[in-house]
Amino acid sequence: MSNQVGAVPVEISVLLGRSVLPMAQLLRMGRGAVIPLDAHEHDEVWILANNHPVARGEIQIFEEKISIVVTRQANVYDFMAIGT
Repeated sequence: MSNQVGAVPVEISVLLGRSVLPMAQLLRMGRGAVIPLDAHEHDEVWILANNHPVARGEIQIFEEKISIVVTRQANVYDFMAIGT
């Protein structure tokens, strides 16, 4: 790997879950508000690099910390099928 490739920034994000809220409730939320998600420990999640699916992972919780264990390569067609 050249030094140039190693210096390219990549934004990693994880889609942990979803929530449906009335717009009025969303507009009332302020700093520190908690949005409940439909995700639980051991659920499968999408791992994105620059908003492109690259892997699947599993939610792990240990001592109040949430982490994601990479489990397999992403199937882009599956990701597109969920309408994200």
